[in-house]
Parts: sequence; C-alpha cells; structure tokens
Amino acid sequence: MKLITSLRISLRSLGANKMRSGLTMLGIIIGTGAVIGLLSVGQGAQVAITEQIESIGANLIFIFPGQIEAGTGMVSNPAPLTREDAEAIADPARTRYVADVAPEVDRTATVTYRGESSDVLIVGTTSSYEVVRNFDTQLGRFFTAGEEAASARVAVMGWETAGDLFARPELALEETIRINRVPFKVIGILEEKGGRGFGGRSRDDLIVVPLSTFQARLFSGRFVSERGQRVDLINVSAIDGNGVDQAVEEITWLLRERHNIKYGEDDFTVASQEDILGIFGQITSIFTIFLGAIAGISLLVGGIGIMNIMLVSVTERTREIGIRKAVGAKRSDILWQFLVESVVLSIIGGVVGIGFGWAVSMAVNTSDLLTTYVSPRAVLLAVSFSMAVGLFFGIYPASRAANLNPIEALRYE
Repeated sequence: MKLITSLRISLRSLGANKMRSGLTMLGIIIGTGAVIGLLSVGQGAQVAITEQIESIGANLIFIFPGQIEAGTGMVSNPAPLTREDAEAIADPARTRYVADVAPEVDRTATVTYRGESSDVLIVGTTSSYEVVRNFDTQLGRFFTAGEEAASARVAVMGWETAGDLFARPELALEETIRINRVPFKVIGILEEKGGRGFGGRSRDDLIVVPLSTFQARLFSGRFVSERGQRVDLINVSAIDGNGVDQAVEEITWLLRERHNIKYGEDDFTVASQEDILGIFGQITSIFTIFLGAIAGISLLVGGIGIMNIMLVSVTERTREIGIRKAVGAKRSDILWQFLVESVVLSIIGGVVGIGFGWAVSMAVNTSDLLTTYVSPRAVLLAVSFSMAVGLFFGIYPASRAANLNPIEALRYE
C-alpha cells in the first residue's frame, strides 16, 4: 500500500513539472534507444556473417596467410601463400581428403563499358572456383583450365555488376568490357546470391577472371614472392562434410613441410566453416559488447541528470518535507517517495527509449546496409539497466530528503 501511495504522489509531482520531467527523461530515452539500436546492429552483423559462411557449404576450407588469433582476429607471423602451395594441396598423392582447390586474389578495379564505369571487386582464380565456392553460372559458362593457362582475357560477371553496367544482366554476354583499360570478353553471368560479404560489399557485385590473366595483365609484378606466385587466399573443398577434419590435418602438415616450419610456428591458418564461424562469432560478440558499453555511457549520463534534478526537487520541496514529517510521516515514507519518483522517471524514459531504439533499427534496415535484429534480450537489458540507473542515482537525493531535520525544513523559505 505504501508503494502505491508513493507511486501516486510521484506521478502527481512529475506531472506538475512536465517540461522538466521530460527533459530529465531525455537522457534515459537516448541512452536506452542507443543500447537497443547498437545491440541490434551488432546482432544483425553477427547473423549476416553466420548466414554467409553457412551458405558456402559444409565441406569448404579456407587457408589464410599468417596465424589468425581466435577471439581477436589479429594476424601474427604473416607469410605469403603461393599458387605452388595450392597445387601441392591439390595433388591427390599428398592429400587424400581434398576434392578440389582454388587459389584466389582480390583487388578493386575500375570497370568501364561504353562510357559507364564502376569500381568492382575483381577476383582472380582458377577454373575450380565455381565448384569449390558453390557458384553456379546462370547464363553462359565459366572459364576453362585451358583459358586460365593461356591467360585468356575472359570474364564471368556477378549478377548485380552485370545489371549495373547493362540494361539487363543477360545483355552482358559476349560483350567486351574494360578492366583497368584492359579489354575482357564476358562469357558468363553468375547466379544471384544476395546478401553481403565480410567487407559489406554485395556478394553479387564482382567479376571473376583467370588467375594468370589477373596477375599478368591487370596487376603485373605485384604478386611475386620468394616462394612463388603469391595469392591472398586458398579455397579448398573436402571430399565431403565428414572429411573436413582429416583434410585440415593433411593441409596443415603439408604446408609446414613446404614452408619448413615446426609445430607451433605456423605462418598460415587453415580454417573450416566451423572455425570461421567461431572466429567471427567471437569478434562480433566483442564488437556487440563494445557497442553496448558505448551506449551504456549515455544511460549513465542520463542517470546523472536524474540525480541532479532530484536534488533540485529536494531543495524546492524542503518545506513540504518538513510539513509531512511534522504530521507523522516516517523517514522511510520520504525515502520511498523520492526513490520511487526517480525510478518512475527512468522507467518511463526506458519505455519511450524502446520505441526510439526500434526506430533507429528500422532506419538502418531501410538503408539496405544491414538487416538489424531487435531481440527481447536487448530490450530487457536496456530497460533493466535504465531502472537500475534510476534506482542508483536516486538513492542519494532520496536519502538526503529523508534525513532532513523537520524543524529546519519548516523554517526553509
């Protein structure tokens, strides 16, 4: 009953100063909205990465240069991977659980067609790329091993890239485009994948060309190392989903032998789909926590604002407190009144902040940059934190009001 009475008095007091109450809640509204909005962005990024990795197939293995540390994504002991490494891995006499291999290099280049130009991701790889990375050529065909060996100037375009440069993707077939001013004949259009890659680029906004052509005609001299023709990444397809672990072990020992390094000194990372999910899951979790912590600062600032206004309220209502004590109000009654008033401010601000955070999340969705997710957990966390802030920052003003001497309070003008 005491709580209900305190709540009624608090609402009446807040209603008497609507403008001040609204401005006080503004900090909580912004803080709660920021927590929900930023957590939804972090969760959306995590879901997008998970969906992309899962879509490439359960038997795909990635080999990266350098040792990638789980949890941070930091790269140590970097050393180049080479096309010769990929050819050794593809040798059935050395790896029994490997089905196919496709080395890869990626760079952004300017692509032009009849005066229209666009910056596009150019992927240089071998003819195995289509199978290893689970791409289907919807129109035309993929380039052959013979064309790759001959450094043929042929290109397979992503669906979005073809649509950007031509009125319709199918019109790109058999046309000649220029990549960094070098002419290429379009021989195929990849199926539309949808979604976005690790760097936020559309998965359909790319052009695939033969690796030898990429290194000899587009970026000549930039991929030579002491070990051979340097590549950015090696894609490996295991014979099936059950053979992934064995393939990873075979590749690891083979590369240690080729790079002349011992156990524990790896200058490369062999990662299966599960490993990649674990690495990126830890990174995005840290990223989400970081965003939530930044947003939490806004809530703390809002809590300081509540404490400041509550202290002002105690000063303004000193005589009222004295009268209430004089007619029999206990110290706990005064404490509850001001504490409930502080918590009510934070709860109302938190509820309004939920709507603000949802609006931020929807705004990001409409921008087509990322699909965000407002989870019940994020809402519960934001509202609980806002309530805790109101309670914490309301304790001192409430205690100060409860400890006022009634005689001195009655004399206060």
